[in-house]
Amino acid sequence: MFDMDDGVDAYKFASVDAKAASADSYQLVLMLMDGLLDEIARAEGHILAKQYERKGQAINKALQILGGLDSALDMELGGELASNLHRLYDYCGQRLFEISVSNDVAGFVEVRKILGELKEGWEGMAQHHAR
Repeated sequence: MFDMDDGVDAYKFASVDAKAASADSYQLVLMLMDGLLDEIARAEGHILAKQYERKGQAINKALQILGGLDSALDMELGGELASNLHRLYDYCGQRLFEISVSNDVAGFVEVRKILGELKEGWEGMAQHHAR
């Protein structure tokens, strides 16, 4: 049977794929940050709905996105900034794992705050770069 979610997911994937094809590196990071925050919101909703398998899938996707953001860091060129980002990405990943194990949604507040501030920083860099 046709699942409406599959169609919506396919449309979203195609839309994101098209945006990514024309995005610069700052825009790509911002797209990943948006996707990361979306997965965190999904995970929280799944915990609240006691849909633990789906929660696990959302946390896994969030961890994969964090891993992608982290692996894109150039530790030599980025110096202290890259090192600090690495630590923050790692910390958020650890917190997401802890939240997944405990199913305590209160931990999402801290992770969203950190990621929100990082996203604002990336937005500022993207605006500065676009000038």
